[in-house]
Amino acid sequence: MNSELPQRFIQIDEEGYVLMGEIRTQDPEVGGEALTEMSFAENGAFLSRCGGVPVIVEAFDEPYVASQITLKNKQFSIDLPYGVSFDFNLESLSLDEWDRFHGKCSNDIPFVMSRKAQATFFGLLEDYDDDSISFDGETYEVPSYFPTNKEINKSDYWTDVYHDEGNPGWNLGTAAEALKDMLPRLKLPKSRILVLGCGEGHDAAFFAQSGHVVTGVDFSEEAIARAQKNYGSIAGLSFVQQDAFKLDSRFHNAFDIVFEHTCYCAIEPSRRKDMVKVWKQVLHDQGQLMGVFFTMYKKQGPPYGGTEWELRQRLKDSFQFLFWGRWKQSLPKRQGKELFVFAQKRVLK
Repeated sequence: MNSELPQRFIQIDEEGYVLMGEIRTQDPEVGGEALTEMSFAENGAFLSRCGGVPVIVEAFDEPYVASQITLKNKQFSIDLPYGVSFDFNLESLSLDEWDRFHGKCSNDIPFVMSRKAQATFFGLLEDYDDDSISFDGETYEVPSYFPTNKEINKSDYWTDVYHDEGNPGWNLGTAAEALKDMLPRLKLPKSRILVLGCGEGHDAAFFAQSGHVVTGVDFSEEAIARAQKNYGSIAGLSFVQQDAFKLDSRFHNAFDIVFEHTCYCAIEPSRRKDMVKVWKQVLHDQGQLMGVFFTMYKKQGPPYGGTEWELRQRLKDSFQFLFWGRWKQSLPKRQGKELFVFAQKRVLK
C-alpha cells in the first residue's frame, strides 16, 4: 500500500497490453514490469512501475486480461501478455452478466478471462453449469460478480446514511472537479439539465450558476432538505424528492442533458441497465449524457466499482460517444479512478 500517489499514468487496453501515450508497448521488459509490479493504492487505484518509475494504472477492463489458461499439477494459472503468468484459485472466480469469468491472482490483483482463455478453461474442467464448476472431484460455486445488497433498496436507507454519517463519503461539499473543469470547455448553450441522485445539490448548483435551468432529484428526503437549504435561492434551480426509477411523465423527453455523478455507483449493479433506460427516457432525441464515473475494483458497495469495458457495453447501443477520457486531476481519494463521459443519445430510425 502506498500513501503518496505517482504523477505518471499508463493504460492497460482491453486485451491486457500496456499503453504508453496511447501506443501499445511491444517491449516485454517494459510491459512485463508493469504487469508484475501491479498493486493497490490506499485509495483503491491500481499502481505499478514502468522503467523503475511509479505509475498509476488506468485499466480499460480488469488490470489483468488472461489470454490463456494453463493447468499444471492441478494448479490453474493465467497467461498474460509479455510472458507474464500468475496462479489463481478456483474459489476466487465470479461471473459477470456477460458470462465472463473474473478472479483474483496469487498477488491479489483481479483478472478477467478472454473468450479464448475461457474456452480453454471449460475444456480443463470436469463439469460446469450456470452456477458452478467441477474440478478434481470438487464442485465450486461461481457467484455473480457483484454480491446483492438488499439494504440499499429500502426506502429509508439513503436518508439514514445522511443522519448516521453526517457527511457521507460521496459528498465533496462542492461540485465534481471534472465538472468544474469540463463544463466551461464544452461551451454549452443554455440547457435544461437533470441531475439524478443530486445529494446536497452541489453539482446541480454549479450548472445553474453557469446559466442553465436545472432540476435535481434525489430519493432521500434529508438530501433534498439539505440541497434546498444550500442552494434553494438560486434562480433556475429546483429540487424534487423522487425515486429515479419512478419518475413521473413530466420528466420524459424533457431534458437536453442528464448528468451522472455518484448515482450509478450507488445503486445495486443489477439495476444499472435500468438506469441507462432512465437516461434515455428523460432526454429528448438530441439529448446528451454527461457523467463522472468511477472506474475501480470494488465488488461490495455502495459505492460499487466498475470498468470502462462495462460502461461501454451498457451505453454503446443507446449513446454515441463524444468525449471519453480518464480524469487525471482528481482529488487524492479519487485519483486514478474517475472517467468523464459526454455522449449523445442514439435515436432508432
